[in-house]
Amino acid sequence: MSGSSKEHIIKSYDDELTRLTGEIVRMGELSVTQLEAAIDVVERRDGQAAQRVVLNDDAIDQLEQEISHDVVRLLALRAPIASDLRNVFAALRIAADIERIGDYAANVAKRSIPLSMVAPIAATGGLDHLAELAAHEVREVLLAYRDRDAERAYQVWKNDIELDEAYTGYFRQLLTYMMEDPRNITPCTHLLFMAKNIERIGDHATNIAENVWFQVTGEPLTKQRSKGDLTSAPELPKLGDKAD
Repeated sequence: MSGSSKEHIIKSYDDELTRLTGEIVRMGELSVTQLEAAIDVVERRDGQAAQRVVLNDDAIDQLEQEISHDVVRLLALRAPIASDLRNVFAALRIAADIERIGDYAANVAKRSIPLSMVAPIAATGGLDHLAELAAHEVREVLLAYRDRDAERAYQVWKNDIELDEAYTGYFRQLLTYMMEDPRNITPCTHLLFMAKNIERIGDHATNIAENVWFQVTGEPLTKQRSKGDLTSAPELPKLGDKAD
């Protein structure tokens, strides 16, 4: 192969990788928008709008499939090794995590439909803070991925404890509401599942952070991280809708 042909292949590969990175970042922003839209319909108690949010998840699923095809094309374009191979597999794994984030956001919207059919309770507002923390995590880790910034990814991974602790506090608040008045049991049960879905979005953000760290450094992120989600204790059963 001539030098010019080899340079052309390398440039084509680099262009494809840049385009793929941009698509994944766009997909990630869609998943955050999905979460914010889900919280909005919870506050507005709008079942029809919630259904539209659920249907919008199809766009994220479609993007994930397109990205998987793009990864196959990259592998065919150039047999990558070392850091190039890490770039390709990071793209595949990160796209899968973003797809799950979109699923969990859709689950929040689904739960908002039956929630809107019962009397409103003050505790509903507590979801806002959890969603803000989760959205910030996802946006930060997307920037870390775009810029190949291992340190920024590490900060997201480390700071996930803030979301865990907020979730644990909200979980306990909802249990208190349920014990104080049996009429709160139904709405609080929906809120418990919604909160758990948001907490799991944070878990997927940390998965992305780990992949960015490995992509950039070539080493797994093996540092110990505190977990602030204490709801897996025996007296506090774990909750969460299965992501579709």
